[in-house]
Amino acid sequence: MPLTVLTDSDVRTLLLGLSKQDILDLQQSLADALHYYSTSTEQDSNGCCSSYQPLRTSLKRSDGQTTLFMPASSNDGLGVKIVTLAEPGSASTNKSLSSNSSTESPRGSLASLDALSLSAASTSSSTTTYDPPQSVSSKDSTTPRGLLTLLDRSGAPRALINAEEITAFRTALASTMLFKKRANVHDLVVFGAGKQAYWHIRLALLLRGPEIHHLNIINRNFDRVQTLLQSLFRKEDGTATDDFHRPQIQIITNSHHEYDRLLKATVRGASVIFCTTPSLTPLFPASYLTNTEGRKKGRYVAAIGSYKPHMVEIHPEIVKQNVAPDHGRHHHKHAAQGGAVIVDSVEACLKEAGEIIQAGLTGNEVVEIGELIMLRKDAERRRQECVARKSQEGLDDTGVEIGECEQRKKKKKKGENGTAEDAGDRGLMEWLQKGNVIYKSVGLGLMDVVVGSDLVALADNRGIGTKIDNF
Repeated sequence: MPLTVLTDSDVRTLLLGLSKQDILDLQQSLADALHYYSTSTEQDSNGCCSSYQPLRTSLKRSDGQTTLFMPASSNDGLGVKIVTLAEPGSASTNKSLSSNSSTESPRGSLASLDALSLSAASTSSSTTTYDPPQSVSSKDSTTPRGLLTLLDRSGAPRALINAEEITAFRTALASTMLFKKRANVHDLVVFGAGKQAYWHIRLALLLRGPEIHHLNIINRNFDRVQTLLQSLFRKEDGTATDDFHRPQIQIITNSHHEYDRLLKATVRGASVIFCTTPSLTPLFPASYLTNTEGRKKGRYVAAIGSYKPHMVEIHPEIVKQNVAPDHGRHHHKHAAQGGAVIVDSVEACLKEAGEIIQAGLTGNEVVEIGELIMLRKDAERRRQECVARKSQEGLDDTGVEIGECEQRKKKKKKGENGTAEDAGDRGLMEWLQKGNVIYKSVGLGLMDVVVGSDLVALADNRGIGTKIDNF
C-alpha cells in the first residue's frame, strides 16, 4: 500500500468538504473506539483497549515550548502524534494568547454582527477578498504544530499528516457527541477564537444549525473573531457560503466598560458553553453558575483548551458542585437536578486536567465518555427494536447513541449510589439532554489515530494528497 502524505492545505481541503453525514460517520467511528477504550480488556484482543494506550510524554524546553509525544494503537494499526505548543503566559505567547477572561474585573466591548455583512469590518477595501487564516499564522501562535504518523497493523508506514488542523477537528468531533443529544442548544457561547473555537462552532452549526439562535464569542481580540467568522460564513472568493444556518452573532471583548455585566448575562443565558483557550485562570467566576440563579437551567459545558495541572478554564467550584449530591435547594422546575463530569480518559484527566485536579475529584466521581456510548451495531439493533414497539426512546435517526454506562450498571448491582445515577430517576437520556453536564478532555493519541486513519481513507477516495509508492 502506498504512503499517503497530507499537507496542512490537504487536510483543510478535506475537512471543509465534509458533509453532515461524513461528520456523523467519523463521529461514530471515534465513538466506537472510545467505547472500546473504556470497556475492553487485553483478553478481548481489541486494539483500542486502554492497556495499549500509553500516557503521552512531554518534553519542555527553556524557551517555554512543550513537545508532546502521543503514541496509540487502534484496530486498524498504530500511530504517534508529535506536536509542539508554546506555554501560555510565556514571552512567546503573552502578546497573542487567544482568550483568557479571568476572574478579575477587566473592561469589555460588545458588537452584534450580521453574518452576511461581516466583510465591511474586516477588509480594507472593496477590491480585496477574504484570505482564510493560515495554520501557522506567526511564530507566536498557540496552535499545536507537528505531525501525525500512521502505520498499518504490520507496522508499515501508511500516512504522514500535518497535525495542526486535525488536532482541533478530532477534539470538536468528540465534544459534539454529547452536544448533539442536548434538548436545548439555542444559546451557544464560545470562549476563544482559534482553531478549536472554529471547529467547535463549525461542527455545532453542521449538526444542530437551525436550532442555534444565538452565537456568542468571547475573546480578547475583536479582529481575530472577525477573521474566524469570515472563515465560517465566507468562501475564499469573499462570497457568502450556504453551508449552514447563520444565527444571531455577538462578540464580547474585555475592553467594554460593561464587560462584567455582559459576561455574566451571556454565561447565565447559555445553553451550551465551549471553552477552547489555554487559560491559566478561570474564564468566569464560579458564582455565575453555582448560585441559585445560575442553577435555574441545565447546561452542557465542554472544556478542552487547558491541558496541564496548573491550567483551568472552568472554576473548580463549578466542577465540584456538578458531582455533589443533591443539596435540597430549590431548582427551577424545568431544570434537571443531576450533574456530572464526563472525561475522555479518567487516567489522563486525573494527571493532566487542571479543573479535575484542583477540584479534588477522584476516579469514582467522573465518567468516561466511552462508557456512555453504544456501539454502532448495538445502536442499530436497539433502534430496530424501538421501531417495532413504535417508540424511539430518545434515539436519533443518525448519530452517536448513548447507553447506560458500565460504572452505573456495576453500582446498581451493588445497591450503591453514585454521581452519575443521582439523576437516574429521570432516566439517563433526560439527564444527558437537560441536566448539568461538564465534558473535560485533555486529548488521547487514540483519537488522532482513529480519526486520522478515516481521513486518509477519505482522502484516497477523493484524490486528495500525495501518494508515494515503495516508500
